[in-house]
This record gives sequence, C-alpha cells and structure tokens, in this order.
Amino acid sequence: MMSFDRKKHWETIYKTKETKDVSWFQPTPETSLSFIKEFNIPLGAKIIDIGGGDSLLVDHLLDLGYQDLTVLDISAAALEKTKKRLGDRARQVQWIVADIAQYQPTEAYDFWHDRAAFHFLTEEEEIQNYVITLHNSLNPEGIALIGTFSLDGPEKCSGIAIKQYSEATLTDRLAPYLDKIKCVTLDHITPSKMPQNFIFCCFRKL
Repeated sequence: MMSFDRKKHWETIYKTKETKDVSWFQPTPETSLSFIKEFNIPLGAKIIDIGGGDSLLVDHLLDLGYQDLTVLDISAAALEKTKKRLGDRARQVQWIVADIAQYQPTEAYDFWHDRAAFHFLTEEEEIQNYVITLHNSLNPEGIALIGTFSLDGPEKCSGIAIKQYSEATLTDRLAPYLDKIKCVTLDHITPSKMPQNFIFCCFRKL
C-alpha cells in the first residue's frame, strides 16, 4: 500500500482551487484576531502562523502594524499565492515551506497561531513531535492559540481524516508543557454555507 504524500496533496489543492473556494476560507479571521486583541499581543511580538497557507490572517496583522511575522506551510504554492496577494508587503514577512510534523524552528516565538493544522496530524509520533516543537519554540510566557475541529465537527477535511478534539483532550495533550487560559467553540461557515464546529484554545507556556 502506498503511503500518503501529504505535501503532494496540499500542493495540488492550492494549485487547483481559488482561495475563496476552499472550505476554510475566512475573509476576516475574527476569532484569531479577537484572541490577539484580548491578550494584548504587542506589535513587536514574534508571531508564527502554522499552516497559514493562503490565509488572510497575515494581511490583517500587517494592517494592524505587526512587525515580526512568519508564515509556515507545507505547500509552496499556498505561500506563493499569499506573497502575490501582498505584493511589496510580502518582504515584511518570513516565509517557511515545511511540514510542521517534522520541522525544527531555529527561532523562538511569542505567539504561536495554528488554525486547523494540528488536527491533520493523526499519528502519535507526529502529534508528539508537534507538541515538543511547540514547547521548544515558545519564549517564556509565550502564548499558543490552536483551533481544531471539535467532537461535533467534521471527521474529514479535503478528503483527509483528521483528529477531533474536545477542550479536555486538547488541554490534556498539551498539559505537560502548556497551561490552558481559555477555550471557545464556534461554527465556521464554509463558502458552501456548511457549518463546521471548531474548538479554539489559548495556552501559555509553563
């Protein structure tokens, strides 16, 4: 049986679909922005967006005046879309093409943002690698915001099985390294008007 080529899958998705047509599209990432505002993330904070793809979060953060932004995604095509959209402003952002399940950052961050990347990791080794990388990559008192499909959310996305989380299971998974601050559940409405239930949890490094 052939192993699944995750990178090839996502390159194909981003090369064949428009930004506004994918199920995770948000013209304004309101939940992420509200957490950033609530926790007073300073404009000079080092922020990394895990699985940022062609999300518009980086656009909004630049608009707000954030100065130290990194976007990581497994798909080079996704990041090229975002660079093209940003134009000259793309030079203000660091771009990393990598699989977060295997990547080892060389810098530490004040704010780790992950909307719907973590739940694609279903193998225990990959999940544990992610958690350790997250812990090692956060500055002291750094904050992580992770959004995944909840137990009431879809079991698949883009044809791939995902791992659903509840507040308890997500907290337990990160508990050895991070302290939960706050969790919320909400429905994301896809471009096809279908609801997807998410849980977003914010953690602080112990």
